[in-house]
Amino acid sequence: MTQPHGMLFVATNIDAADEADFNQWYDHEHVEERVAIAGFLSGTRYQSIDAERKYLGLYETASLEAFTSADYHAAFTRQTEWSVKNLNKMINPMRRVCAISHLHGQGSGSHLAVLTLPAGTDVALLGNWQSSVQHTPGYIASRLLTPDTTLSSPLPRENRESRPMQTMLLLTCRDAQVCKTLATAAAAALNADVQLYALSWQLTKQEMAHG
Repeated sequence: MTQPHGMLFVATNIDAADEADFNQWYDHEHVEERVAIAGFLSGTRYQSIDAERKYLGLYETASLEAFTSADYHAAFTRQTEWSVKNLNKMINPMRRVCAISHLHGQGSGSHLAVLTLPAGTDVALLGNWQSSVQHTPGYIASRLLTPDTTLSSPLPRENRESRPMQTMLLLTCRDAQVCKTLATAAAAALNADVQLYALSWQLTKQEMAHG
């Protein structure tokens, strides 16, 4: 049986005084380091349009086993000084390791909506919603992220008292207005909270292999 792909979801704020260095670190060290790990397929950065946390990083993996590998453990235990500094400057960070399911559509759009679903959401409702929007101009794809409690260890400055492991729906679209419209309708249908982001950039394993 094919294992579901995995997704590392990391969202955070950063102080304005630290922002330039934070982005340099993310763009020129951190994403490449993570995508180089065995089992990692891509790393994608987003910036908030209307979200609680300004920056979002999504790292897709071939399976959840990538997060229990020796390579991934080494990445955690041998952090660079630059990494340690920036991880400790994150404000209100959120880290979740998730299984991907309910993939619908193909490709990735320039805009992303993250819908946090309440516990006990009827998955049939999600399927019905996906079917209803598949021909909407500007809709690209959607998928469900289900956090793995064991693998979702907190970041250094993450709130350890309140870490709800809620399922999230990722919706990607061609433009901001379509994304907002579809996300608003989905939030009403699924009783979900919405965060809106725009794509910054992406690095894939294939791109790294070709230099």
